[in-house]
Amino acid sequence: MKIRFLGQNCFLINYKDHLILTDPFYNMQKDQSGFDINAQKIDYVLITHAHQDHVADVEEVLKAHPEATLIGQPEICGHFNHKNQVDLNLGGSYNIEDLRITMVTATHTSSFSDGSYGGVPAGYVFQLPNKNLYLAGDTGLNKDMELLTPIFGEISTAILPVGGHYTLDAELASYCAKNLIKTPKVIGCHFDTFPPIEINHEEAKASFSKNNIELILPEIGQEIQF
Repeated sequence: MKIRFLGQNCFLINYKDHLILTDPFYNMQKDQSGFDINAQKIDYVLITHAHQDHVADVEEVLKAHPEATLIGQPEICGHFNHKNQVDLNLGGSYNIEDLRITMVTATHTSSFSDGSYGGVPAGYVFQLPNKNLYLAGDTGLNKDMELLTPIFGEISTAILPVGGHYTLDAELASYCAKNLIKTPKVIGCHFDTFPPIEINHEEAKASFSKNNIELILPEIGQEIQF
């Protein structure tokens, strides 16, 4: 699996040539990533919640790739009314070959830019044959994280927000990684996009290193091998 960071909570995940785009919000920083939606195959669009910095580019993606499948809460699928959709709710799962994606709890809010209800926010666990990836979405401190390892097995890597203000900051994310998720590696997201979530990278890394957890703060456009 390859994971390419496109900014905020937008990742392009490649698993066995199935391309999954999470929380499309790539246009704001595409001058740094070089990402071109029209030159890129997209098979699935995976949504954690309805805030604008997670769904702003969904319609553009679905217009460019009408055969892509939209995965998200019933309210989000209903909002976009796309012909190919999987309307999951908490605890629901969807399989892409031997990859199983399960919707799990996130502690946040969720509404569209017009104020309409976006359903409950969520994260996802990606269960691969020999390891697990946790995409937390936008979340604060969430004790349900403590259930992930007992239910799904070891979380090899967690993608956690670290920008604070709207979500976990680095200190809290490090606590969750060590004490609740019990993961050895974290990929940071939801940082530096706007002034309220700009972070000190060295301080963030120190928060994780004191707990013996590897923190990756990816550059826009960086690809990470999982």
